[in-house]
Amino acid sequence: PDKVVGLAASPALPYTLEVIKGVWIAMSNGYVSVTGDPSIDALLSRGGMGNMLTTIWLIMTALAFGGVVEKAGILDRIIGPILHAAKTTGALVLSLVSTAIATNILAADQYIAIVIPGRMYRKSFRQRRLRPEVLSRAVGDSATVTSALIPWNSCGAYMAATLGVPTLAFAGFAFFNIVSPLLTILFAVMGWRMLTMTDHKPERIVLPDDEQEA
Repeated sequence: PDKVVGLAASPALPYTLEVIKGVWIAMSNGYVSVTGDPSIDALLSRGGMGNMLTTIWLIMTALAFGGVVEKAGILDRIIGPILHAAKTTGALVLSLVSTAIATNILAADQYIAIVIPGRMYRKSFRQRRLRPEVLSRAVGDSATVTSALIPWNSCGAYMAATLGVPTLAFAGFAFFNIVSPLLTILFAVMGWRMLTMTDHKPERIVLPDDEQEA
């Protein structure tokens, strides 16, 4: 607490307000730990929310780019031939997983690989009466987990720098990241847990006694 208070030390503020102000400053700008142990200091010293602005801008840019290419009709032209060839639900999910992985490789960023394929295939999943959860699960099981396996992807590069191990060195041990998209395709081909709009049953609305009598 004393170190946190030191971030916002002010003779004009009561001790309680100094603590609150110090916590907010640490959350915003980060906190530098000085314990004398380099490993503990490296673990506790972080940049705060300010260091997340680059990631936030990247997400906003990905969403904006996805909206522009969708409204311009570019997405329809790109995935038109793919969707025409995908006659079954399994083929549709396979196309989505392949597109998400390819976007991870080409765009080199996880967030773009999540947003763009999701918007590309949203209409097709709706036309096949598949619930949004199916699309969300397929994107999460492909775009999210495979980004860590690509050395030049922002996710893979971050993990390699943090762990001090080359991406290709730990990729062979990332069983979840490898198996997850394969299981998603298998589930789609076999028709397991492929929820449709007809699977959703509306809840029965129970009215108060006076409204039922009326």
